[in-house]
Amino acid sequence: MQRIIPQIFRFISRRVLSVMAVLALFFYTGNAFASASVSSMRVGQGIGNIRVVFDADSQFDYKVFLLTEPRRLVVDTHNADINPSVEKVRELGNFISGIRLGSAGVDGVRIVFDLKKPVIIKKVFMLPPQSNFSWRFVIDLEIASEREFNAKVGNDHAFSNDSYSQEKRAVKTAASSSPKAVLSSAKSKKIIVLDPGHGGVDPGAIGVSGVYEKNITLSMAKELKAQLEKNRNYKVYLTRNRDIFIPLRDRVKIARKYDADIFLSIHADSAKNRRATGLSVYTLSERASDKEAAALAEKENKADIVAGLNFAEHSKEVSDILLNLAQRETMNRSAELATFIASEMRKSTHTLQNTHRFAGFAVLKAPDVPSVLMELGYLSNRTEEKQLQRRDYRARLAKSAVNAIDRYFENMQHASVF
Repeated sequence: MQRIIPQIFRFISRRVLSVMAVLALFFYTGNAFASASVSSMRVGQGIGNIRVVFDADSQFDYKVFLLTEPRRLVVDTHNADINPSVEKVRELGNFISGIRLGSAGVDGVRIVFDLKKPVIIKKVFMLPPQSNFSWRFVIDLEIASEREFNAKVGNDHAFSNDSYSQEKRAVKTAASSSPKAVLSSAKSKKIIVLDPGHGGVDPGAIGVSGVYEKNITLSMAKELKAQLEKNRNYKVYLTRNRDIFIPLRDRVKIARKYDADIFLSIHADSAKNRRATGLSVYTLSERASDKEAAALAEKENKADIVAGLNFAEHSKEVSDILLNLAQRETMNRSAELATFIASEMRKSTHTLQNTHRFAGFAVLKAPDVPSVLMELGYLSNRTEEKQLQRRDYRARLAKSAVNAIDRYFENMQHASVF
C-alpha cells in the first residue's frame, strides 16, 4: 500500500498538469478548435505564372514557403481540415508534378507541391465570399530562374497571416506546461542511431577474399559516429559496437528507445554478377522499386531466423493502424534523407544509376523514426571489396554521409518541423 500511494499521487499530478496545458491552450488560441473545411483545389496556368486556389467554408491560418532539393512549394495550415481528394487533382499544369499531404507540427496539415521547374511566390491571400463562391485561399506563383528560386527558399521568405504566427506561439507556450514538452525541450541534440548490419552468427555477405559484411559495416559505423560527434549538436548511438547478433526488430526498438531523429542502417551488398558496383540507399516500400530491391529485402529480412529465432510480424490490423496513423510523414522524411545521401555520395564515390530505391526492409519499419538503409557497395566485386577495407575510403564515405545529414536537419529546420 505504501508503494501504491506515491504512484497514485504522481499519476494525479500528471493528469492535473495535462488538464492545465489543455486549458491554457484553449484560452491562448481562442478559435483554434473551429476548423475550416477545405473542400477542393484547382490550378490555373497563364503565360509565366501559376495560380493555385483552395475552396473553403471559412478562413484559416497559413504559411507558404519554398524548399529545395527537390524543389517544393509547401503550404502549412492551422485550424483547417483538408479534403484528401486534393492529392488526386490531375490538372496541375506544366510546372507541378504532384501533390501530397502530411503533418505540420502536432496540430496542422502540410500540403506539398513537387515542382518541375523553379518558381517564386508573388502573392498569397484569402478572398471573402462573393457571388457563388465561398472563401478562397489563393497562391500566385511566377516562373523564375534557378538563382531567383534559390534566393527565396526557406522560412525567412515565407508568406503567412498574422494569426498563424500568434497561434503557433500560443500553442507552444501552452504545450510547454505538459511534462512531455518539458522532456522534449531538454533534448537539445539531434539523436542519430547507426545500425551496423548483421553481426555474431550472421556474417552477412562474404566478399571475394573472404571478408565479412558484418566487419565492414561495424568499421563504417564507428567511423561515421566519430565524424558526426565532431558536431556538438549530434548525439550518436550504435545498435551494436561489437560482433554480436541483434534481431532486426530489436534494432528498430533501439532507435525508438533513444527517441532517434534518424535511423541509418549500414550494409554492403553482393551479387552473382561480379562486375556489379555502386552505392545505393533504400527507404521503406511495401512494393519494391524493382526485382533486385525485392530480392535484397527478402534476403536481409531472413536474418532474424539465423539465430534460431523467428520474429513474426504484427497482426494485419495493428500494422494497418500504425501505417495509416504515422508512416506517411515518416516515409516522406526518410525519402528526403535518402535524397540528400544519394546526392552527397555521388560526389565521393560511384553509385548505382537509380541510387535511391525502395524495398520492404524490416529495419526501416519504425512508424515514427525516419529510416534509411545504405548499401556501401558490392563485396562480390574485387575492387569495391578492397576499397571498403581501406580506412581512408570509409572516411571519405562518412564525410559525405555527414554532409547529407547536416543538409537534412537544415532542411527540416527551414520547414519548421523540429
